[in-house]
Amino acid sequence: MVEDIRFSGTTMRLLAALLESPRGWQYGYDLSRRTGLKSGTLYPILMRLTERDWLEAKWEFDDESGRPRHVYRLTAEGLGRARAMERKRDASIPRFAPQPAR
Repeated sequence: MVEDIRFSGTTMRLLAALLESPRGWQYGYDLSRRTGLKSGTLYPILMRLTERDWLEAKWEFDDESGRPRHVYRLTAEGLGRARAMERKRDASIPRFAPQPAR
């Protein structure tokens, strides 16, 4: 697997949203709403993650409109790597001990 994914704050925000339902299929529009990412930012990240086998994508028809829409979900490898990145990020956040009352 190519390891040149840039783990910017936006990529980490998207991975966190995908980890909320790691094996469920998720619409790009719903991911955009939940992460606050605009389509010009979101879809290039989704494409890069798909190209690198972190995500799988497929077309699904919307029940209401009948229009085809892309849906995404983490692959097994992507799930493991996303969880590892989340743990690595959490470990790098400084923890401050509570200050005693004066």
